[in-house]
Amino acid sequence: MVIYGNPRYSHGWEDDGPGDAPSSSNEQQRPSEGEQSPSDEGKTAEKEGESEGPDGTGSNEDANKDEEKQGGGPPTPVSFWDHRLAHVRKEAMTKWTITTVGLMAFILAILSLYFGALYHVEKNLSSLVVYVVDMDGQSPPYDTTGHEPLVGPLIADLARTMVASGTPTLGWGVLPGSAFNNDPIQVRQAVFNFDAWAAIVINPNATAMLYSAIQTGNASYDPMGACQLTFIDSRDDTNWYDFISPIVSAFMTEATTRVGEQWTQMVMQNATTDASLVRNAAKVPQALSPAIGFSQFNLRPFYPYQVIPSVSIGLIYLIILSFFSFSFYLPIHFKYLKPDGHPPLKFHHLIIWRWCATMSAYFMLSLAYSLISLAFQINFTGGNPITSETQVTSTISPYSNADSYGHGTFPVYWMLNFFGMIALGLACENVAMIVGQPWTGLWLIFWVITNVSTAFYDIDIEPAFYRWGYVWPLHYVVEGSRQILFGLHSRIGLDFAVLIVWGVINTVVFPGACYFMRWKSRHHVHEYYK
Repeated sequence: MVIYGNPRYSHGWEDDGPGDAPSSSNEQQRPSEGEQSPSDEGKTAEKEGESEGPDGTGSNEDANKDEEKQGGGPPTPVSFWDHRLAHVRKEAMTKWTITTVGLMAFILAILSLYFGALYHVEKNLSSLVVYVVDMDGQSPPYDTTGHEPLVGPLIADLARTMVASGTPTLGWGVLPGSAFNNDPIQVRQAVFNFDAWAAIVINPNATAMLYSAIQTGNASYDPMGACQLTFIDSRDDTNWYDFISPIVSAFMTEATTRVGEQWTQMVMQNATTDASLVRNAAKVPQALSPAIGFSQFNLRPFYPYQVIPSVSIGLIYLIILSFFSFSFYLPIHFKYLKPDGHPPLKFHHLIIWRWCATMSAYFMLSLAYSLISLAFQINFTGGNPITSETQVTSTISPYSNADSYGHGTFPVYWMLNFFGMIALGLACENVAMIVGQPWTGLWLIFWVITNVSTAFYDIDIEPAFYRWGYVWPLHYVVEGSRQILFGLHSRIGLDFAVLIVWGVINTVVFPGACYFMRWKSRHHVHEYYK
């Protein structure tokens, strides 16, 4: 869309007040004194042409032949290697080379931001904290059984060994049960509050129940009651399934193996002096293998799966929609500047109109975007029977995702997308007016990549260079969307605050960008090759 230098809009861009009235169609322009009229100029040229011979200066034999062939029409097309196109070929190849080199440099610089986001993941895995809380035999009545705790110390030592090994691993944090008053529910609360990505708890009765099962032949012994794993995969499903879960699963397998080996060895040694242990072990084989297990509690499951676009790739279209709205609405705004049967609008009034119209457009476009999630039956009305922060929400039909605000969830979700579109879109509006075409296309690529790199991946596992992502708008749209749709630990105030600050800053820049765009139109500034 051509804007700058377009005669349709040049009058409105140059003056704030009403333009001069157009001259009457009956008026005739007469040449001033000393000037020749067009007819006189034609006669003079005709006389000069008659007096000038075929070899006179200024004649062009090839051009004359073309004119004879065309009968005064347009020039005849020539081949690519025609000598008359030499300067055109040189200019075209020079500009093609400069453009190609520039685009290559842009690709290397900007796409590297996306590819480099996960370049040091292994080195930064330690930023993903996983608690290992040893409560084994630490609280009554299990601290007076007369048996030395076995399960807890073995698993805690395994975590310390992994940290000391120097091999890239998670940030294992070994804590005593006293840090949580020997209460597993308090550990779950810490996970819900984002203090850790997950927590492995060795229950207070882990070792005591093993001894009891072997000594009494208790066939009801359940190894899964020895330990528990608490996590929230909807906090960041990419982090959990790609980076955390594989390591945690391997850790639990190794822990089960180590405890099973040492526990079985102890039982067999004691069985040499107590034959009843062998008979009891035959009744409770699960007390020897696997001996222990890990109950898993996913407090806020990532469900239903059609929610994936709403918290990840679908948000890219929020940027694209806000970007392309500029091109769709600009011709409408310029209707006020074209004096077609009406005086043009004052320029500062046009700026106010444009800002208000843009906000109104974002308001409705964000509604359309939000309605898509509602149409595909993502839950926005509450109703999940589990509301406790330390219990696993139900995903069994008819229940779905545990949204945060019941019947008020959809309006909050809509407003988050609305302010997100303001933060993302007004920046696009300002840049489009400042840099013009075709540079706005490069800006869109930059804007998408920098936002995606710091919103869809956890900044904690990215190189330190990406810390600027904590102020980029899409990061907070993603975080807020997850909190709203899954009922996670709320930082919704911070999410809205950052987006509003982006909107305020871009609103302040908006008038200056409009005046700069008008200045370019007045001075016929071209952003690209003319």
